Amino acid sequence: MHGLGNDFAVFDARNQTLALDAATARAIADRRFGIGCDQVIVIEPATNGADAFMRIYNSDGGEVENCGNAARCIARVLMDEKNANAITLQTQGGPLACTAQGDLVTIDMGVPRFGWREIPMARETDTLSFPIKIDGSDFYPLTIATAVNVGNPHVVLFVPDAEHAPVSELGPKIEHHPLFPERTNVEFVSLIDKDRLRMRVWERGAGITMACGTGACATMVAAYRRGLAGHKVDVVLDGGTLTIEWAGEGHPVLMTGPWARAYRGEVDLAALAS
Repeated sequence: MHGLGNDFAVFDARNQTLALDAATARAIADRRFGIGCDQVIVIEPATNGADAFMRIYNSDGGEVENCGNAARCIARVLMDEKNANAITLQTQGGPLACTAQGDLVTIDMGVPRFGWREIPMARETDTLSFPIKIDGSDFYPLTIATAVNVGNPHVVLFVPDAEHAPVSELGPKIEHHPLFPERTNVEFVSLIDKDRLRMRVWERGAGITMACGTGACATMVAAYRRGLAGHKVDVVLDGGTLTIEWAGEGHPVLMTGPWARAYRGEVDLAALAS
């Protein structure tokens, strides 16, 4: 499945045991020797009254807390099964309330967090606006950033032209910057107008992807907090556009966008991982 080109290999483990480790997840995600995807998703039984638990592995094998684009895909699968217009997903990053909006899906991504310990960051920081020194960078040797946690950590950089931002050079340097002990996702953002933003992303553990749902949410929230955008914004990604709404401090972020099923198949995981 995919959400705007951010693609997933989805496994249904609600009625059978599926024990994945980091090595197997990496083998599945490999685009030359495996299935190929940005993230491996496992649908498991929920333990808290939700309709299902969504487990997420990045292509480097690391397990992560949340994935907005995958949530839309899994929500649509469950809604179709249940003939329902709303379901709840359990994730490591918290519960996600999901509703159908015609052919689109809206996800309540929860209330964003801004405390430096909540990102988390290595030291006390004003997360609204702080400098990051990037050693060896010819592009932005010192850049001003905004940090947001929307179930996973994000650093948003407002740049003159996201289309030509040095995502592949600076993304991994910021992801692994000592300021972020659990690493971070990185968004490069430029303003089209107050209702429309252009974003490109370096995802923690996955690299450049065509779309990042939590990144789009973090981008909109950061832009609003910086006085650059209103309460409802279209975020233009490499793979398409997500609509993000946020009423402000203390309110949840709502993300609306498409989903797609590419194909169904079977895989011999033991052979793949060998």
